[in-house]
Amino acid sequence: MSNFFTNLSYKYKAGTSLMRLIFINIGIFVFIRMAFIVLQLFNLSGYSFLSYIEMPASWSTFLRQPWAIVTYMFLHYDFFHLFFNMLCLYWFGKIFLEHFTQKQLVGVYLLGGIGGAVIYAAAYNIFPAFGGKVALSYLLGASAAVMAIVVAAAVIAPNYTIRLFLIGSVKLKYIAIVTVLLSFFGTTSSNAGGEFAHLGGALLGYVYAVLLNKGNDLTRPVTVVINWFANIFKPKPKIRKTKFSKRAKSDAEYNYEKKQAEKNIDKILDKIKKSGYSSLTNDEKQQLFDQSKKI
Repeated sequence: MSNFFTNLSYKYKAGTSLMRLIFINIGIFVFIRMAFIVLQLFNLSGYSFLSYIEMPASWSTFLRQPWAIVTYMFLHYDFFHLFFNMLCLYWFGKIFLEHFTQKQLVGVYLLGGIGGAVIYAAAYNIFPAFGGKVALSYLLGASAAVMAIVVAAAVIAPNYTIRLFLIGSVKLKYIAIVTVLLSFFGTTSSNAGGEFAHLGGALLGYVYAVLLNKGNDLTRPVTVVINWFANIFKPKPKIRKTKFSKRAKSDAEYNYEKKQAEKNIDKILDKIKKSGYSSLTNDEKQQLFDQSKKI
């Protein structure tokens, strides 16, 4: 079991930003499902906990849990919701990385998710059709973030060709257009909130690609914030103390110092002959003692 988690950790660290996003989504899904099972065993509901990290349609609720605008885009409760979102993220993320950097992928994912959350909440608070549902409506899933990646890639590389099963070769721009239209047609369905979020993500992806063509990269501030958070939790390197070794003496210096020491010892010995050992100073006694250890 330890080897399994070690391999997962290695694959996460060595993987691309695309694979890390997929790993994070899957990891959170597994954690959420396990937490629900444990809570049910104690006759507790996990949905009340989940609502604190989902994106609420109510602005007043959102003000009490502002982190939800980020956390919701990594949440999935149904397996097939996760499966299809991660499948699309993998397919279109690989296309995205052929034209953008890994940091831009993460930036567009986050911005698309935020754009989707804003449009979702705005639609529920603007249109009368959702008036009675605002207080109890919540959003979760990576669909808006994935939609931003799809549309951004389609704007930059509209004629990129993809082979679809039973359909054949289709240009990326047509896939993006059909996906956006399907989301628009679904804004009055039972998943209206999710479809509005898709449109918000698509809008963000389009704006990002257009501004990038003009030299403005919206993901730069996002990258700065991510790096700042990463540096907070990164362990600080230990300051290594450099030991300075003394310079080796030359032969001339060594011989000179040796002769001087011998002269001093000769003087001390002469003093002992004349006045006895008790006449020596403490310094002279120390010199004599040091010299005796070298013999």
